[in-house]
Amino acid sequence: MAAHTHDHPTPGAWSAHATEALARRGGRRSTARDAVLGALAAQDCCASAQEIHDRLRGQGNRVGIASVYRTLELLHEHGLVTRVDTGDGVARFEPALPGGEHHHHAVCTRCGSVEAFADDALEAAIHAIGDRVDFEVTGHDVALRGRCRACRAA
Repeated sequence: MAAHTHDHPTPGAWSAHATEALARRGGRRSTARDAVLGALAAQDCCASAQEIHDRLRGQGNRVGIASVYRTLELLHEHGLVTRVDTGDGVARFEPALPGGEHHHHAVCTRCGSVEAFADDALEAAIHAIGDRVDFEVTGHDVALRGRCRACRAA
């Protein structure tokens, strides 16, 4: 599968966009919300609320887990984050990129690691299937499940 890397907006650009979008909708800024936005903007792939909370606490931030959940739900409600289902029953989130640009995920069923990938041929195939079955594809998620290189070697 031919994978490639997309040019992603800078972390500051996405968090500034999200902050502005929430302000336009009457949302009030808070230290906790800003911390969650910063954590989301800095991550390479999807993360659960608990992972975001743990990362913030590890950086000395005193944000509570309830604030993390509330912020993620608010961002998701406004289309600023994408909720990713990796099949383990834990919701993960990542910034929603402009123009519908996105990536998919390879999930190790042994160790739980999640790796992002993008593939133009896969995108084309998904939309070609939509055309063939007369269905307008407005979104999709692909999660490949199996074992990562490290787990296969173990």
